[in-house]
Amino acid sequence: MSGGPAVNISIESSAEKQVQEVGLDGSETYVLPLSMSQNLARLAQRIDFSQESGEEEEGEALREPEWAEQEEEEGNGECLVKFQPSLWPWDSVRNNLRSTLTEMCVLYDVLNIVKEKRYMHLDPVSQEALPAKPNQHGLLLVSKKKSLAAAAQILLKGAERLSKSVAENQENKRQRDFNSELLRLRQHWKLRKLGDKILGDLSYRSAGSLFPHHGTFEVIKNTDIDLDKKMPEDYCPLDVHIPSDLEGSAYLKVSIQKQAPDIGDLGTVNLFRRPLPKAKPGTPHWQTRLEAAQNVLLCKEIFAQLSREAVQIKSQIPHIVVKNQIISQPFPGLQLSISLCHSSNDKKSQKSNNEKVGAEDHLYVLEHNLHQLIREFHAQTLSNNVMPHPASAPFGYKRMRLAGPQAFDKNDIGSMQQSEGLLEKIIKQAKHIFLRRRTARTIDSLASRIEDPQIQAHWSSINDVYESSVKVLITSQGYEQICKSIQLQLNMGVDQIRVVHRDGRVITLSHQEQELQDFLLSQMSQHQVLAVQQLAKVMGWHLLSFSNHVGLGQVETIGNASSITVTSPNGDYAISVRNGPESGSKVMVQFPRNQCKDLPKGDVMQENKWQYLRGPFKEVQWNKMEGRNFVYKMELLMAAMTPC
Repeated sequence: MSGGPAVNISIESSAEKQVQEVGLDGSETYVLPLSMSQNLARLAQRIDFSQESGEEEEGEALREPEWAEQEEEEGNGECLVKFQPSLWPWDSVRNNLRSTLTEMCVLYDVLNIVKEKRYMHLDPVSQEALPAKPNQHGLLLVSKKKSLAAAAQILLKGAERLSKSVAENQENKRQRDFNSELLRLRQHWKLRKLGDKILGDLSYRSAGSLFPHHGTFEVIKNTDIDLDKKMPEDYCPLDVHIPSDLEGSAYLKVSIQKQAPDIGDLGTVNLFRRPLPKAKPGTPHWQTRLEAAQNVLLCKEIFAQLSREAVQIKSQIPHIVVKNQIISQPFPGLQLSISLCHSSNDKKSQKSNNEKVGAEDHLYVLEHNLHQLIREFHAQTLSNNVMPHPASAPFGYKRMRLAGPQAFDKNDIGSMQQSEGLLEKIIKQAKHIFLRRRTARTIDSLASRIEDPQIQAHWSSINDVYESSVKVLITSQGYEQICKSIQLQLNMGVDQIRVVHRDGRVITLSHQEQELQDFLLSQMSQHQVLAVQQLAKVMGWHLLSFSNHVGLGQVETIGNASSITVTSPNGDYAISVRNGPESGSKVMVQFPRNQCKDLPKGDVMQENKWQYLRGPFKEVQWNKMEGRNFVYKMELLMAAMTPC
């Protein structure tokens, strides 16, 4: 087997269709397969509906050879099914269905007779009852009683266990661990034990504060609740005692006013309470109270520092400190007010809180900056601690070490040691905020008042506390692409405004509002003349003269007037425009001499060549021309005078 030669075996698949005839040329004729209807008819002929189930089991062995013989006959070439000539193929099926329908109709009639009871009435057959035992009812009653007693005992035991567990839970809730709450308090606040008392610290001494207030609070155990009554939901076994001067809420009100009140009324500022921030869910009540008390302490420290600096700083207009208010004048006619607003939780303050308060001019930005500056002051205090160092080489600035060898005088040393205080920084910030608001108001008023040309302001989103910038564009509607020569960058500082032109020129303006308004009006007037120059280039007109500062004509109280003169492409017509911030625009048109009929005839110019000169200028009634703005009207005028 393994050593013998390999034998090739040919395997041929059986034909799917039977071969009926093989021709002389070798072609084979196949028997067509049965269709679905023929196959169904053949299978239906094999079903014997009259045979019962027992007879089917007996006749299984007899039918098997018949089926085998029939399959052999089909395999041998008898392709067509032999039907009985005298019967229809579905005759047996029809007969069986007819008999089934007859039986169903009989069953339906019987059911109607039984249900309607009109033709037949069925009575139940009575049976004799079994004789009852004499003690059966008593046994049933005793068994039910025992089962109910056992169920009641189980329910009572379960109720006792539930009541005990509820009582234990309530007791545990009432007797909440004081030490765990104290540990939670210690995670947020600095605590120390003094004798039998537990004291906490609210001050910022650890952060570098030098405020003399002690800022201590006492932690006590809450014993005011009755254990017999229902415990409230906000019950806490721990309570804190805060000093009376730190109770309530406080904040610093910073406002800028144009008109200063009388000196006698400076201390009567209207104090009202800011609503306390809502506590976060899950935050204990002592956390909210301690945060409010620490905020009061910080506000008092800031106000004390500002009051100290207001008295020590020497300025041209002295600062005024009256009660809980500091008054300063950053600009003439302008008043900066810093007030300490502190309200306690007593009934009098609550009554005053309910009173209606007018609209306030509170600058929340400056209040936030005050808190930020005091924290920087605390950090600076911590960094000024002198480290251990040798006496021959003290630490410090290099210029201070050179003060002795270079013989610095008192003024030089004082200039090196000068540093801005908290009040000076907040006054500079207030000046900048006021200057920025005044600039924005001036630009908005001009934009709403003057429609042609249009003025647009793009404020920078990244600013400094002492400097802001805004980009001002002066354009004409519909001509933004050709008329964009006026682009200004306004840099607002503390006391002045720096204007940077597109060509790099820098102009410095003061804090006066009228000065900025006059400058913008003059720039808008120059924009109209520059727009005519750009339009002339597009229309093909030629520029004859241009001036931003005209020395002839009416004198302008704001800036100077501008003028321009352009001629048509063929030189026949000329247009002269004069525009001033106050006088407005004046447009003159010059026609050829041969088109002027009202010119007087003289003896000087007799030849025909002088007829091609342009005649005198005529003023255009600019208000009666159609057009949405100045540049559009000028475009129509140039188009009318341009030769075809």
